[in-house]
Amino acid sequence: MRRSVAVKPAHPPLLLVAHGTRDPAGPRVIEHLAEAAAQRLDVPVHVGYVDVIGPTVAEALEQVPGPVVALPAFLAAGYHVRADLPEQVAATGRRDVTITEPLGPAREITEALRDRLTEAGWRPGHRVLFSAAGSSDERALADVRAAARRLGRACGQWLNPSYVTTAAPATEEIHQPGDFVAPYLLAPGLFHRRLAALPVAGVAEPIGVHPAVVELIARRYRAAARSGSTAA
Repeated sequence: MRRSVAVKPAHPPLLLVAHGTRDPAGPRVIEHLAEAAAQRLDVPVHVGYVDVIGPTVAEALEQVPGPVVALPAFLAAGYHVRADLPEQVAATGRRDVTITEPLGPAREITEALRDRLTEAGWRPGHRVLFSAAGSSDERALADVRAAARRLGRACGQWLNPSYVTTAAPATEEIHQPGDFVAPYLLAPGLFHRRLAALPVAGVAEPIGVHPAVVELIARRYRAAARSGSTAA
């Protein structure tokens, strides 16, 4: 966990930070996650975006008194998590913002992924094809590989990730008719639509507002609010 200063109040506000997309389905998921987290934690929860749309991180922080816990709603610790978000926070001059680890990989994400697969018709013994958005950032790719291994253990098979774009192998090139695709995606959008068009046995829905994800947000937040310096 990276921090500016320790978070001292017992119940600081939470800033949920996402990438941003012009597809309206993406922000809806983030807003619904924020609403669910606010109910779960009984604290104010705000939303900001590092790219594409607003409110930006700076704009969101203008509306949030400190100290603040900022949680990256990302499934891997890529550039936006490790560099972009801390730089945007630093540019505001705020020294009262604690940035937690991203959402994934984590056991709660694995639980949500397996549930989404089951909802899509997957049963033990059917082949799973793990598909992520893709990245040129090696640490992000390492996190994706870790997430694939976690889901593989939960499904009783060894999983290597494939990718919608940027990285290899491409999901579109290695899928088989009997596959059930597990999208390592938080929200619907272009990438999920591309997967949904594949001629496979089933494509799970994005992770979305799953109870396990809300619990993960609560776990990340509580660790930050408790210590301000200990990773969850």
